[in-house]
Amino acid sequence: MSQPVDDLSQFDISKEEKDKLVAEVIRYVLFKTHHNSGCPIKREELTQLLTKNYRQRNLPTLVINEAIQKLSTIFGYEMRELQRSRPSSTNQGRFSQQSVAEAKSYVILSKLPSDVYKKYVEDDRTAPLTGFTFVVLSIVHISGGKTTEEDLWRHLRRMGLDEKNESHPVLGNIKQALETLVQQRYLQKDKVSGPEGHTLFYELAERALDAPVSDSIKAYIAQIVNKEVGTADADD
Repeated sequence: MSQPVDDLSQFDISKEEKDKLVAEVIRYVLFKTHHNSGCPIKREELTQLLTKNYRQRNLPTLVINEAIQKLSTIFGYEMRELQRSRPSSTNQGRFSQQSVAEAKSYVILSKLPSDVYKKYVEDDRTAPLTGFTFVVLSIVHISGGKTTEEDLWRHLRRMGLDEKNESHPVLGNIKQALETLVQQRYLQKDKVSGPEGHTLFYELAERALDAPVSDSIKAYIAQIVNKEVGTADADD
């Protein structure tokens, strides 16, 4: 019968060594999340961190799983695995800039109730980018989960957000702000070849399709629709 993955005897390391590795993973995840604006962390990065001095095959699984547990119970974070989505155009035999299969990746999410998080944790300096994120994802969502670059910028320009603006008073470089959403895996870019040349599409990626974010987007859209309906009824 095979040994359980949490049996340290199969790894020839002490509990103290294991705890040190767990702490190292936690530090890495928290540091990388903070300095990379919440971009996903590839499992491969964590594995390489753990196999610098250890070669035991199942050790990364043991350490990462315990790090996930401690992040939850001690720090109040959920370390969520992202399921990599594939662009819908690949189903038609076309290939995306990001269609190559990638390793598992993780993001960390606060487990605090939204009202507590907003009062005690949320940084007001990130609020503009959060608002921009919801606006962009909502545009793509109501477009069926996918839209052309041209149509997306057309909608954003109506809101005063131009792709040529590199010094917006709140968001800074607007084009880079949009690229950040791709890096954070809220969106993915898909370049499709056609008779008239290449067309760039933006499509909801796995982080936007994750239930908490997806539900928030739908609630946000419903709130706007209800306001518009209420205004129209008042005018009548």
